[in-house]
Amino acid sequence: MPTYVTLFKFTDQGIRNVKDTVKRTEANKQAAAQAGVTVKEALWVQGQYDLVSVTEAPDEATAMAMALTIAKAGNATTQTMRAFSAAEMEAILAKVP
Repeated sequence: MPTYVTLFKFTDQGIRNVKDTVKRTEANKQAAAQAGVTVKEALWVQGQYDLVSVTEAPDEATAMAMALTIAKAGNATTQTMRAFSAAEMEAILAKVP
């Protein structure tokens, strides 16, 4: 299943309600599971972003729908990137002339 890394940045609303961030993340994990997305890891970080998650989704459309669902709640903005394992990268590199 494809892997995605998502970077989250709290909005004003999200930071006002920061004490609920763990509860919101757990609720999002459950919603993700119902949508066919597996949250492998969710980590709060210091720096430019506030949270990083690693997920697996069956396809890009499902990953995008989950990202939009989270953004729609208004607590964070997101940036999602497709990630590749070493095995996937080897297959990609085999196609490079």
